[in-house]
Amino acid sequence: MAMSLYDASVTNYLQFLSALDGILAKGLAHCKEKSISPEELVEARLYPDMQPLRFQIQLVSHHCVHAIEAIKGGVFYSPRDFPTLDYAGLQKTIADARAAMEKETPAAINAREGKDVLLDFGERKLPFTAEGFLQSMSLPNFYFHATTAYDILRMKGVPLGKMDFMGAMRLKQ
Repeated sequence: MAMSLYDASVTNYLQFLSALDGILAKGLAHCKEKSISPEELVEARLYPDMQPLRFQIQLVSHHCVHAIEAIKGGVFYSPRDFPTLDYAGLQKTIADARAAMEKETPAAINAREGKDVLLDFGERKLPFTAEGFLQSMSLPNFYFHATTAYDILRMKGVPLGKMDFMGAMRLKQ
């Protein structure tokens, strides 16, 4: 059986959004246990020239919610300005992205296979098919920002392991 566009995208987004929900919950519990303000984590960075946790979480959401909108509408715009969120706002961002992905149906996503998607960077525009865009642009960015968010929290002492990052795997029934 071939893997569908829905299976290659939405199911992966949902797995890792659920994992990030748990990771952020562990981050908050760590802050309470260690008497650390969660806002300290929001602006934490792995390196001074890298974006903070806040940005990583916002891009995780952007690279699933807006990617699905793009395969439906034909254009993906690079992210512009994001609001400054507190820790609770980051958790809500992940919850909202999960809710958006849970509303998607296999039929709606699979119907977009082979359709054109234009990546719009302003003056620079890159043409894709829906599956090429999801597999070579959206999912790699989604995983990059999810991994960076995990790494920032781990660097700040949140007790996380690989299984926290992996989330609930889709095991054979």
